[in-house]
Amino acid sequence: MQSPREVELELMRLAALLEREPQAAARAATEILRSSPGQPTALLLLAAAQRACGDPQAAAAGLAALAAAQPDSAVVRFELGRALRAAGRETEALAALKRAVELAPDLAEAWRELSLLYAARGEPAACDAAYARFEERSPESARFGEALAALADQRYGAAEQLLRQALESAPRDPVALRLLAQAAAAREDYRAAEQLLGECLRLAPGYSRARLDLLRVLQTQHKGEPMLPLIERLLAADPRNPRYRMLQADACALLGQVERALETLAVLVRECPDDEAMWLDYGHTLRTAGRGDEAVAAYRRCLELNPEFAGAWVALANLKTLPLSPADIAAIHAQLARAGLPDDERSQLEFALGRALEDNGDFAASFAHYARGNALRRALVPYEADKLTRLVQRTRALYSSEFLAARAGWGNPAADPIFIVGLPRSGSTLVEQILASHSQVEGTRELTDIPQFANELGERTDESAAPPEYPRSVARLGRAELAALGERYLVQTRSHRQLGRPRFLDKMGSNFLHLGLIHLMLPNARIIDVRRAPLPCCFANFKQHFHGGQWFSYSLEDLGRYYRDYVSLMAHFNAVLPGRVHRLSYESLVRDLEGEVRALLAYCGLPFEAACLRFHETRRAVPTVSSEQVRQPLYSEALEQWRHFEPWLGPLKEALGELAVTPAASAPGR
Repeated sequence: MQSPREVELELMRLAALLEREPQAAARAATEILRSSPGQPTALLLLAAAQRACGDPQAAAAGLAALAAAQPDSAVVRFELGRALRAAGRETEALAALKRAVELAPDLAEAWRELSLLYAARGEPAACDAAYARFEERSPESARFGEALAALADQRYGAAEQLLRQALESAPRDPVALRLLAQAAAAREDYRAAEQLLGECLRLAPGYSRARLDLLRVLQTQHKGEPMLPLIERLLAADPRNPRYRMLQADACALLGQVERALETLAVLVRECPDDEAMWLDYGHTLRTAGRGDEAVAAYRRCLELNPEFAGAWVALANLKTLPLSPADIAAIHAQLARAGLPDDERSQLEFALGRALEDNGDFAASFAHYARGNALRRALVPYEADKLTRLVQRTRALYSSEFLAARAGWGNPAADPIFIVGLPRSGSTLVEQILASHSQVEGTRELTDIPQFANELGERTDESAAPPEYPRSVARLGRAELAALGERYLVQTRSHRQLGRPRFLDKMGSNFLHLGLIHLMLPNARIIDVRRAPLPCCFANFKQHFHGGQWFSYSLEDLGRYYRDYVSLMAHFNAVLPGRVHRLSYESLVRDLEGEVRALLAYCGLPFEAACLRFHETRRAVPTVSSEQVRQPLYSEALEQWRHFEPWLGPLKEALGELAVTPAASAPGR
């Protein structure tokens, strides 16, 4: 027979064993109870092991007896609640868990269990409140202080290593998943961040901080519609929270409800007049609405409140309509001289200064700052040019003339969408503005639906398959599935069609990678390839500070390879689907606006309207960085501005190869 001390040591060993090997723990607890009948801790461990082994009814029976004997034990009530919840006896479980937190309000795990129970009962407010009580009693810093410090210092590799180690021993830890998602988002890997946060909320549905992080990731990807239910839930718990209301305004703007967004933000900046982030968001939305002077005033207000606010400096530079003053340039230099400046802020300031010096004609210094800003961004992102090249190769291999001919007439016959594809800074926003000036066409924004479909198809992989399955997975889609996918696209994009016009625009430039899928699911949709000559197009991307997503734009070599892959894929589709895609040269458009617009409208099956030539007079929301430029008439002088930087574009020319000597990528493809 074991001594009390030996029993105590064995119980400590069993408690450690319970999580890893519950069956072994159950056997050991049973042995202890043979020699020490009624031993309370052994009874508790046996019940916990029974629940973990899938027998919650037996666990609940044992714990009910133990609770009767120990009515004031919070731990027993907690374990009883867990067992009853696992047994599907939710009402009894709720009573047990409530009693547990009454007896011991600081029992963190009981609050987490309560949160899960409320989620199962369909009570989101109670779920979130209970999880908040759990977080108060189990602060993230207690377990992940080192990872949090690494994230704060932008040491994302170190943070990821620490968090993955934590997940090896506890793969269902919501906090580790959320922090890992933060590192992914910082690297602009938004798809991974979204997946991690989705899993986090599945495991901990009351985790409001994870819900807020997911909102920000969706916002960065311009996914307005899925933001709405997340915002509603957060506002239900805290209806006056200014951050939540700001995100609600952003979601409205993403869905084309810009005036509603501005109304909300105008109220918020009155309520929070000293909040620079609020003023920045207000400025962005004013710019989208075409209220440029007010946007400048909002950005200036940011800098009055916080002269170190890099986001406001780069926002002013991105307007491109108002040169920064000598005082502004001196202020940016002073900010760059600050010790300990985070890399993301330094990168934004480098881009802003590059723009200011370009406007002043100091092109050598301007390029040096653009290069430093890009290098800082490039160090963060997980871009591999080879992956894009392989995707293009797989796409060319799949979409042969024979493959496409065998599926002719499949898909949804609707002709509503007009897709505009090509690189950023190629003139795509200008073409969008021209078409949106037509009475039958509605402009929207860069819609994320087609990349979403491609991601879904790419996830259908066999574990044995080495390369990603997409686009080969498209070959498995039948006539009905492609038609359904086309219908799903039309349904999902309906919320962006605020004016009810018969045709609408989707300006997601990277959709050139998915032209085969678009053609098969929407065979009557129009597709416009807006192409700018390679050197000016690539350099325009290099000097642009994007808020995220354009990973290829942070090095001249990556830009050159991306442009080559783009041209290669478009040439392939021009060969296998002649006349399907309308190629529009930006240079030709600038030189012969009316001729190119007439040809564009004819391709789209639209009658000519003179308003398309007066596109700069059209009042509509334009959410891209070209918003101010498309509100002005065309000037041919801008075509040659890139030549000021030609002495430093050797790496770009080398990456472009023979394309670098092409005077303009304007060969007809209509």
